[in-house]
Amino acid sequence: MSGYCVKKLIVISLLLSAFIGYSSVGFSQSFAKKSYYLVDSLILNDLQKSDRKLIDSCLKVYHSSKHDTDKINAINVIVDVSWDGNVWPKYNEWIYKFVKARLKKNENTDAYRKKLLNHLSTALNNMGVLYITKGNISKALKYSLKSLVIQEYLGDNEGIAQSLNNIGYMYNNQGDIERALEYYLRSLKIQEKIGHKEGLAASLNNIGSIYKNQQDINKALDYYKKSLKIEEEIGNKNGIASGLNNIAGVYKDQNNLELALNNYQKSLTLREELGDNRGISESLNNIGTIYEKQGDISTALDYYQRSLEIREKINDKAGITSSLNSIANVMLVKGNLKEAKKNVQRSLAISKELGYPINIRNAAEQLSEIYEKEKNGMEALALYKLYISMRDSINSEETQKMTTRQQIKYEYEKQKSLDDAKHEKLLAIKQKEKQKQQIIIYATVAGLVLVIVFLIFVFNRLKITNKQKLVIEEQKEVVETAHNQLEEKNKEILDSINYATRIQSAILPSDKIVKRYLKESFILYKPKDIVAGDFYWVQNQVSNQEDTILFAAADCTGHGVPGAMVSVVCKNALDRSIKEHNLSEPGKILDKAREIIIQEFEKSDDEVNDGMDIALCSIKGKELQYAGAYNPLWLIRKANTDKGLPAPSFSENGYDLIEIKGNKQPIGKFDNPIAYQTHNISLIEGDSLYIFSDGYVDQFGGEKGKKFKALNFKKLLLSIQEKSVTEQHSIIEGTFEKWKGHMEQVDDVCVIGLRV
Repeated sequence: MSGYCVKKLIVISLLLSAFIGYSSVGFSQSFAKKSYYLVDSLILNDLQKSDRKLIDSCLKVYHSSKHDTDKINAINVIVDVSWDGNVWPKYNEWIYKFVKARLKKNENTDAYRKKLLNHLSTALNNMGVLYITKGNISKALKYSLKSLVIQEYLGDNEGIAQSLNNIGYMYNNQGDIERALEYYLRSLKIQEKIGHKEGLAASLNNIGSIYKNQQDINKALDYYKKSLKIEEEIGNKNGIASGLNNIAGVYKDQNNLELALNNYQKSLTLREELGDNRGISESLNNIGTIYEKQGDISTALDYYQRSLEIREKINDKAGITSSLNSIANVMLVKGNLKEAKKNVQRSLAISKELGYPINIRNAAEQLSEIYEKEKNGMEALALYKLYISMRDSINSEETQKMTTRQQIKYEYEKQKSLDDAKHEKLLAIKQKEKQKQQIIIYATVAGLVLVIVFLIFVFNRLKITNKQKLVIEEQKEVVETAHNQLEEKNKEILDSINYATRIQSAILPSDKIVKRYLKESFILYKPKDIVAGDFYWVQNQVSNQEDTILFAAADCTGHGVPGAMVSVVCKNALDRSIKEHNLSEPGKILDKAREIIIQEFEKSDDEVNDGMDIALCSIKGKELQYAGAYNPLWLIRKANTDKGLPAPSFSENGYDLIEIKGNKQPIGKFDNPIAYQTHNISLIEGDSLYIFSDGYVDQFGGEKGKKFKALNFKKLLLSIQEKSVTEQHSIIEGTFEKWKGHMEQVDDVCVIGLRV
């Protein structure tokens, strides 16, 4: 069985001592009081003794703790340790709601906020696992991807790897083998990099399961044994039980029944020690298959029915289908077609509900056989076709080739990273040696040249008077002085430009500020030269205890040092518009900024016509306001869900792109200027917003050296709407670099993306 991970937390010694010093709190009551036990519908008398002790011990710590972090840690122990499907999900949901409420408070420090986000990602991850057990893969993916986004923001490599592993498990159950293996291998790379043995073992185990489903038994066994070895090294009983179970499955396929039964029974013993009902039911079902193969039908049926009873109790739908298939198979052997048919029909119905190709395949094959025995040819044929369809989707030649390609790619990249490191060291050594040789050669050549020049000079000037020699020496001194002055000026210019870079970086909002106010966002910023005329701007206004987030992408006249100088003036104009004049409407901010910029440049004796193009947005709750000078706003929304928006300018992949255009006048001097128009838009969840300068779409490149153009940019954005903002940033930047190739960057690039 492929495994998935629930993120474990380190338990502080206070909790351990509380568990040892357990004393019952109201053990006689039938229902838990929410005032003490925190959750609804907790039936105390149905709990195992170990779970009851665990809950009461942790709640003692919770109610005696003064800090939120200690309270959450106490409840997290219940979630991590309990295997009862009626217990840990309730406390996990309590953590989720508790953390969400705390995150809404503005007084949180950055360090405390990160701790809360870490707990939130863990709760989301656990919710994903819960929906896996319920067979609702779409919801499981939703929560796991949310957890992954938070972990990437926090830089939590261990959590990222675990989420990738869980997502791979979900795709594997849906029959999407290629995406499953992709996520498993991404997880494996991170686990190897950070040396997280528990996660590494889980990834190896899951990859082994893919090879087993592809009938590549030798590779499956190799991965399972690697995983088991690590689990034994770290003493992870749950992982050891899973590894023994999976290895036993391979031995069963090889018809080594004695060795298979031995491993299955070892796995069952460990799972009973852990109180892992899901694992116990799986082991019971697997042991039943061995007895069935040995011809002991009554013992096999007993194990199958014990397995089904547990699986129905914990509502393990995928497991229920497996037990039903097993029982139906025994009934077929006994000749009880009616009972066999009833079980397998129920199995097929649940399998279709889950959408698991392997489960559908197994049930369809059995039901086809039953209909054939009943002489119902049409139904038998229909079910056989369904069986063939599911079998081919799981074990197609193309899928096997893809699996091999993914494995080769992983091994190649792993080896290449090692070879590249060695190669870079050798190159560095050779480069140093080459530099030394070049210095010696240059010094020798320079010396020879000087000697030759000197000899010629002496030969030609022997007859020249001392007066002429003096003139020559004076000229030489003048030249050397001028040369030194030129070098000094060049150094001063470069130092000034580099310092200008630091100044410009200082006026741009930090990543911390951007993520604080625009959480689901990215900024692609690529200056053409050392400094840039493009800049991005983020501000927060608080009015009547409501936040208004302002953000803009601006393109000032020129690039390099002149553009950077203009950008300082323009950025200052935006700041003054909101701070000195207390403006929040984008159109009015642009009007005031234009007035300030013109006033600043009129102070010069020379006529200055510089300014900027800009797209400026404000968000307050779900209301968006936009105003622009040449630069538009692109809003992407799922098709057929627009609410009073203009007609889309482009549609693709189930999404519409609506282009809101700004005024066709710059922020600066302009004949017959008019007030900038503010556009009001009501946002809905899932909307994506993009503002940008013209540097991206105007870049020359591709095979024919042409501009990228706005249409290609629209197609690119519509094609990546299912990706996270982090993945979007990487794809947009990668596409730009690939398009540019070896050509020179023609302009500064600034792109801001935001998901609601």
